[in-house]
Amino acid sequence: MQTVLTLIVAWLAANFALPASHDNPEVNLVAADAMQVERLKAAERGQPRKFRTSEEASTPQIVAFYDDATQMIYLSHRWTGNTPAELSVLVHEMVHHLQNVTGMKYACPEAREKLAYLAQDKWLNQFGLNLIDEFELNEMTVLVRTNCFY
Repeated sequence: MQTVLTLIVAWLAANFALPASHDNPEVNLVAADAMQVERLKAAERGQPRKFRTSEEASTPQIVAFYDDATQMIYLSHRWTGNTPAELSVLVHEMVHHLQNVTGMKYACPEAREKLAYLAQDKWLNQFGLNLIDEFELNEMTVLVRTNCFY
């Protein structure tokens, strides 16, 4: 896993001018309910909770989560990394790790999602895929998840 993380960091640094940090996070594969518990623990420690759309509320399945305080990535226990789409989830979470360890600041939690979604989509584009189709998102959902509305 460390080799994959290092390659993703190099790709992110080359494609998005993110500072490369090879202090890689720990990656844990957990069931969805355990991931939800970890997200709640992170919120209790002060990690900002992201805006939740009604769509997200109706689909509680979480596929990944990055915890700033512990510098840990949680992935679904079903994650294998065998497809470009699965690896794109890790790319998305590695963006958050680099944002965190390099001290990047954003106006709101949603704003830091913009770069993560851009990187995830660019990763998928290399394989003739895209974020919208692979994750059954629509452009409005991505817009809401990546902008501050306050």
